[in-house]
Amino acid sequence: MSLRDDSLPLAASGCDNLADSLVALTEDVFEVRSIRRRLASAEFGLASSNKGTVLELMGKMRVPSDRAYRLISERFRVNGYLALFRRSADGEIVIALPGELPKARSRVWLALLLFLATLASVLMAGSTAGPETDFLTGLLSGWPFAASLLGILAAHEFGHYLVSRKLGVPSSLPYFIPLPLSFLGTLGAVIQMKAPPYNRRALLAIAAAGPLAGLAVALPVLVLGLKLSTVEALPTTGPYFQEGNSLIYAAIKLLVFGRFLPAGGQDVFLHPVAMAGWTGLLVTGLNLIPAGQLDGGHIAYALLGERARWLTWGVVAALVGLSLLWNGWAVWVALVLVFGRVHAVPLDDITPLRTFERALVFALAVVFALVFTPMPMAF
Repeated sequence: MSLRDDSLPLAASGCDNLADSLVALTEDVFEVRSIRRRLASAEFGLASSNKGTVLELMGKMRVPSDRAYRLISERFRVNGYLALFRRSADGEIVIALPGELPKARSRVWLALLLFLATLASVLMAGSTAGPETDFLTGLLSGWPFAASLLGILAAHEFGHYLVSRKLGVPSSLPYFIPLPLSFLGTLGAVIQMKAPPYNRRALLAIAAAGPLAGLAVALPVLVLGLKLSTVEALPTTGPYFQEGNSLIYAAIKLLVFGRFLPAGGQDVFLHPVAMAGWTGLLVTGLNLIPAGQLDGGHIAYALLGERARWLTWGVVAALVGLSLLWNGWAVWVALVLVFGRVHAVPLDDITPLRTFERALVFALAVVFALVFTPMPMAF
């Protein structure tokens, strides 16, 4: 079948009727069986700035959906419409939504200001100087921890950012979140996608890039930090902090020290660099929880689509059980219940993942099992 290159504005197409005009733009790649007309509404998640009539063309693809979307989306864009692909029990739907995707406007000044504030906060958290040390010297003593932790977080967020920009999905620069007077000094960092990804393949690529990039930095940082750490007897009096074990963390300690720790009243006393590496594993595990706007939630939606919403309830049940081990999971239960049912739905929600992308989802599930820490900390 030959596909025509029709990107002329509707006013020049010779079609007076809007529905007929849009059908004419899709007929070579999509068989239209019925048409439904409605006003733009918030149900599409993009309609707050889009006014006018929405047309839903219901039917069946004549060509692979990813190819059809490239053609139809460009034709609709020239004519002032945004194309959405959806699936229903009756077949496939091409939605013509008036308007266009928002432009990405990164507030560079805000990203820089937040990074500097987070840098100061993390330097204070990593400071090892005593009370007799002047403020500046004490602050700078936290640089090994700060450089290691911020390096891991930056790798994670810029993994998202660079892949997002490469795929043409508008997104903000990473925004770091300072948390002064805490033992880490930060709540991490976030980027904001300014528009939905084009399809599930793009959603998976963007979601996977962050954890994989962060883990690629966290693992060597952790190994270096453990080599700088010492194994000592656990305190017999007074409170102390003990970090939790994930499978990969326990395995790396076994490789570095030749035995499982903690054991026999001894444990590794973490160098600040090792603490940053352990935090990187913890953050990766938390981000890969398959719910909502977390990276794991995006990955689950890329594979399962709307069925990922059922997985959310399994996540809630699992976290409720884990809260018996560590009461901090109760906070995550609340977060998942509030935010976990909202997913980033792609513009083209029909095109499925390919075989190698399904294999990537399986690999990420294995990574999640390795880095997830059931009991992150104990005092």
